[in-house]
Amino acid sequence: MRSKMNQLLETQRNVHVLYAFDGAETYAQQLLNYIDEGIHAGEYILVVENERMTRELKPHLEERYTEKQLKLVQFVNSLHFYWSSGSYHPPAIHEYFTKTVAPYIENELSFRSWAHVEWESVKEPLFLIEDFEKIADRAVDEYQFPLVCAYEKKKMPLHLTESLMKTHPYVLLEDELIASPQYQSVSNQA
Repeated sequence: MRSKMNQLLETQRNVHVLYAFDGAETYAQQLLNYIDEGIHAGEYILVVENERMTRELKPHLEERYTEKQLKLVQFVNSLHFYWSSGSYHPPAIHEYFTKTVAPYIENELSFRSWAHVEWESVKEPLFLIEDFEKIADRAVDEYQFPLVCAYEKKKMPLHLTESLMKTHPYVLLEDELIASPQYQSVSNQA
């Protein structure tokens, strides 16, 4: 059975999804499903993930897929991705992302992305996260690719949750994909 996300991706490529997860096991299963659907669609999958989770996922992937299929999956260290400039700086993150996806875009290769968004503490200025998500939403529209942004629910204060609902047109709830009623298109704000 195809997931609701996969059904949506058959008709629309510029899909930006918020996934607020509870627990590492559920999170890992959702990510493995997303990778599986990407591999079966013949797409490249760019996964921005921490080293610990990457180490946990790789054996599962190596059991399931051929070497050729595994070449479709590219892991990017989330620490390098989000902190490439030494701090959480949205323009630097955008630049790092643009360089990472350039080969897919230049060669017209279909790809999807999953980004585990995490930070040391909630002391980070949360407006920076909203700024980054607005940049990400524009990139999803510009490059026509699906992006899931995964946040650990217990680390999301209410004002961050509200902000993220405004910057993601879709929300993934364990087995359901819904439209965000609070979404505010960045193209309408330009």
